[in-house]
Amino acid sequence: MNILLYRSDGQTSDWEAAFRAALPDAQVRTWIAGDAACDYAVIWAPPAELVARLQNVKAIFLMGAGVDAILKFGAALPPAPIIRLGDAGMGMQMAEYVTHAVLRYFRRFDDYERQARQGAWQPLPAHDKQDFTVGVLGLGQLGRSVIEALRPFGFPLRGWSRSPKTIAGVDCFDDLDAFLCGTRVLVCLLPLTPETNQLLDHARLSLLARGGVVINVARGAHIDDDALLALIRAGHLAGATLDVFRDEPPAPDHPYWGEPRVTITPHISALTLVPEAVRQIAAKMQALARGETVADMVDRTKGY
Repeated sequence: MNILLYRSDGQTSDWEAAFRAALPDAQVRTWIAGDAACDYAVIWAPPAELVARLQNVKAIFLMGAGVDAILKFGAALPPAPIIRLGDAGMGMQMAEYVTHAVLRYFRRFDDYERQARQGAWQPLPAHDKQDFTVGVLGLGQLGRSVIEALRPFGFPLRGWSRSPKTIAGVDCFDDLDAFLCGTRVLVCLLPLTPETNQLLDHARLSLLARGGVVINVARGAHIDDDALLALIRAGHLAGATLDVFRDEPPAPDHPYWGEPRVTITPHISALTLVPEAVRQIAAKMQALARGETVADMVDRTKGY
């Protein structure tokens, strides 16, 4: 078995070591320009030159759950199956991140942080939990992990997906506008596709309940940045917690940096855990070699 690795940040040494431990009989190497031949490519955000050289690969494995960085190549992609990373420890991290953000807004810690910076000591009225509806946009593995983490706190929960879903104790929608109306905390966990690019524009963000907040842990391109800032500054929205951005990092003069009601984190809501990821990918490689089907295959027509 011949395995080729590539990461846009060049950080493949841990991946090489983990694959050699998991598959001691495999040949594992990191891609360099001009290289090509392999049975399996394990990649993240590849350049066009690498993609063009993978026409005979048996399968392409992604080092994360997102697929937009590979599907952007469209017809230039090889015919081999593309297999994204399943949970591999990301579900728990995402649940932790979102739960922290939701509770921070519900318990008004964002307001208390601003008061403390101003030297103010002033208890604030508590939010009514029944008016604090949390809506999860995207009901895949990560979306369901977030819902299960929030369930014990007793918030009204709702979810949206393109196809109808049923989840016990959750109001599920396939009508986006109906889902947004009355949502107090919007958690975005959608894949990025042509249909979801700029999905959360001014009109849709305006449907959120007054005093609502946005938590984006999916892709920055889902949100119209100008619209989000305008609604925060107009007082319709109370703030946002953003872990992802259209350009990462945002430019030094991006207005998000100067808006105190926007909390910024550097794309850390769910990091890929290399040992867990390699165990998962290695098991799928072995299954494919036996002629078996595997989970998490990307549907190119759907974009995820």
